[in-house]
Amino acid sequence: MQDLFKTWTELVALAVEGAAALIIALAALEATVRALGLFLIRPSKPDMAKEGVRLRLARWLAVALEFALAADILRTAIAPGWDEIGKLAAIAALRTALNFFRKRQPSVALR
Repeated sequence: MQDLFKTWTELVALAVEGAAALIIALAALEATVRALGLFLIRPSKPDMAKEGVRLRLARWLAVALEFALAADILRTAIAPGWDEIGKLAAIAALRTALNFFRKRQPSVALR
């Protein structure tokens, strides 16, 4: 029974990690399209619009980090080793830093 629980937990962690990768890929694609639009089609747009692209990407990266953190929490719950705990701490620190710097930016109206 315990092996079944470990197997299912690992599969859920893998799926959550896949969701994080998908979010990062889609966010990067969206940011690329928006940035190209600003730099190529409307280069006279104010810096605030360019900052909006950066902040929107940062928000999506923060969401992806939440998913990665969730996957690592699942893995740590079934096999708590120093390697897993270290990865969990690194992701939590990165997420906290990203949110801290994102919130310090002036608010920008995003479309």
